[in-house]
Amino acid sequence: MNDFDYLGEGEVYLDSACQSLRPRCVIKAVEDYYTKHNSCGERVKYEWGMITDEKVEATREKVLKFLKLSARKYTVSFTLNTTYGINLILSQICPGRFSKIMTSEIEHNSPFLSTMANSKRLGIPREVMKRNDNGTIDISAYDFADAVVVINCAANFDGRKLLNIKEVVKAVHKAGGIIIIDAAQAMAHSVDVLRGVEVDAICFSAHKLYAPSLGVMVWRDELAKDLEVGFIGGGMVDDVLKDSYKLSAEGKEHRYTRFESGLQAWGEIIGLGTALDWISGLKKSDWKNLENNAKELYEFLANSEKVHLVNKEPNPTISFYVEGVDSHLLGSALSREGIMARTGYFCAHYYLDHVLGLPPLVRFSLGLHNRPEDIKKVKKVLEKII
Repeated sequence: MNDFDYLGEGEVYLDSACQSLRPRCVIKAVEDYYTKHNSCGERVKYEWGMITDEKVEATREKVLKFLKLSARKYTVSFTLNTTYGINLILSQICPGRFSKIMTSEIEHNSPFLSTMANSKRLGIPREVMKRNDNGTIDISAYDFADAVVVINCAANFDGRKLLNIKEVVKAVHKAGGIIIIDAAQAMAHSVDVLRGVEVDAICFSAHKLYAPSLGVMVWRDELAKDLEVGFIGGGMVDDVLKDSYKLSAEGKEHRYTRFESGLQAWGEIIGLGTALDWISGLKKSDWKNLENNAKELYEFLANSEKVHLVNKEPNPTISFYVEGVDSHLLGSALSREGIMARTGYFCAHYYLDHVLGLPPLVRFSLGLHNRPEDIKKVKKVLEKII
């Protein structure tokens, strides 16, 4: 794929779950912002600013289209990353509105820690739900009455999906609760599980979606009634008096400003719009290549002596350890051969370390940039090392 022609000879990047590589068109889009219409969005009336405004608004529309959600019900706001978005919502929940906060055992620290902190802040109990090997939740085992549920729809260490997400959402809403989805690991390669599902908020990181470093919040407009604005600044108000202010978000047209304090990362937002165009225009063969690469690597690891897989099935994200070999040392050895992979617990300490009792792991997370020859090289190097 020529979109990643900047990769050096023999370089194999297997850390897309952390941040994906960016195709040339995305890099150019950001460069064009800085060199052709560098300007403050929503604040200026000169031509450069109008170009920026138009492209940023188009990106909001593209996000909703990508997720198959209606602009009549949902709003797109931009922030720093997934962690920031989840915390921003939870920190503004009205005290007394909900009776408990719930998450699951296979979460990244983003939901896991933020639910812990806000359970204390709100003075309500916190419950950690179990997830099945296929990522589902046994709905009948839990009471969602007036609960704030914060869970992922794809795990960051083995890619398992919340396959019964529609049933979970229905149960939470029927019980008077709200549900916030960590979609950081789903947007690039597993978005189908989430499309058209009317959750209360979706938080994801654009830098895992072949776009620049950026956070995105897609939230149901009705969610605003359960929140108190507590993080506020420039860009969020229409007028300010000595002891009061008028929020821009009171009108539907500028509702997104509720979570957008201060100057935004305009170039990165525009880059996200280009990334969505790029990923939407990929061929079936591009996706088949990713699927084949993931399957070949998984089967190789599954059939390798002393390799212990966390995964139960092939996925672009694969975690494992080698019996008798320190994963961090293995990661360094791979690096010397030009193979870039993550080692450790991948911010999922509770589940991987304390529930499963695993040693630090190696994670191979593939992307659309990977070629069959990348997988051949990884297999060859691993055979030599282990």
